[in-house]
Amino acid sequence: MNISLRQAHHGRYLIFAALTLLLLTSFPGWVQAQVRLEIYPFESMNITGDAFLRGETGKPVMLAGELRIPKPGNDKLPAVILMHPSSGITPAHLDRWAQELNSLGIAVFLLDSGAGRGISRFPVDLPNLFYLQLLVDAYRALDLLAKHPRIDPNRIAVMGFSMGATPAVYSSSERFWKKYGSPTVQFAAHIGVYGSCNTVFRDQEKVTGKPIRLFKATPDDFGPIEPCREYVSQLKQAGADVMMTEYPGVTHQYDYPNFKEVIKLPQAPVRRNCSLKEGEQGQVIDAATGKPFDPSVSCTEKGSTVVYNEAATVATTAAVKDFLTATFGLKR
Repeated sequence: MNISLRQAHHGRYLIFAALTLLLLTSFPGWVQAQVRLEIYPFESMNITGDAFLRGETGKPVMLAGELRIPKPGNDKLPAVILMHPSSGITPAHLDRWAQELNSLGIAVFLLDSGAGRGISRFPVDLPNLFYLQLLVDAYRALDLLAKHPRIDPNRIAVMGFSMGATPAVYSSSERFWKKYGSPTVQFAAHIGVYGSCNTVFRDQEKVTGKPIRLFKATPDDFGPIEPCREYVSQLKQAGADVMMTEYPGVTHQYDYPNFKEVIKLPQAPVRRNCSLKEGEQGQVIDAATGKPFDPSVSCTEKGSTVVYNEAATVATTAAVKDFLTATFGLKR
């Protein structure tokens, strides 16, 4: 980048910063709750789903995230890593969640799994098991926050939505943590909001022992509820601290306030009737055919509907805040 281009970028950044400051000062209550922003790059990896399941190593990739520290001081704060859906980090969605958690005195790390991979908006029909590499993103972000002077390494949770819900929940797997996580730090809690459970992984009932909470719409065009019920039942039988809250008559992405009107997506590829399982060599099998899963031909359908539901959003927000308050030992 030449000098003049770099100066132009710097000038645009200063203008953006000034406008942001002007906007924030219009909301003093929000400013009080959000006193410090820190941007951190960190290394993760690009890896296919099958290679992940075989425990292999992928190619390094640099990602980044924004840490929001809710108050000044030297005390150690709990933190939550927020993992975005396929639509990415949007102000009306993850920004609202960050504000809700900051209001409890919880630091929030907005993890961007797209930009470092050259993805501004994830396609709806992601490559086979693409989301599994996001587990590595979650573990690397955990390592980063555990070393931060203001963050309590024993009180870091992960929370994800849709595409991000899968790594948020399945990072609780003892097998995945041992292979891709750090032996010195674990997530304190796992929260998944309208995620999918239609792939059965080997030893998925063996988890780290930290609490797991799922929030699921019924019906959900993108991911059926029954596989999640079966997964939760399996975890409970294994002694895990797990609970799933269901919202009947609510659609996928029910907590998006900008989806006030019903939005129909007739061409959206969905796998609501897919039943998948991991084979012995890390290959995912379509349970209906017994053949290796091919997202272009196996059980993929089209058509989905999304719309905002205020009651479910309020209920989920309250439940998550109560859960984290108890888990982190906070005073309301």
